[in-house]
Amino acid sequence: MPPKKGSGNKGSRKKYDMTEQQWPLWEVFIRSKQGLDHKHAGSIHAADAAMAIENARDVYTRRMEGVSIWVVESKYIHATNPDEASSLYDPANDKIYRHPTFYDLPDELKHM
Repeated sequence: MPPKKGSGNKGSRKKYDMTEQQWPLWEVFIRSKQGLDHKHAGSIHAADAAMAIENARDVYTRRMEGVSIWVVESKYIHATNPDEASSLYDPANDKIYRHPTFYDLPDELKHM
């Protein structure tokens, strides 16, 4: 028999929390047929790496445009803070030998 209104049983049911039941989030990187590098394609949820690759294939390479797929669990990606970019990259400014203008590349060298 259902509880009567005002009987004090409000909230006795456990609220469903999606975060408890969701699979981990994976970032997907695809290398196209024309490219040499992998580009971020998006994110998916999957139980493990094998499932993440299969799901990424189905979602992001439906027209056979990719030749390679990388997946990495989002919790393992660490990034810099854009607000701190000047202090992070400042030490490189005084090392002018690192700038590509100092090097002559042979004509045979491709993809640089």
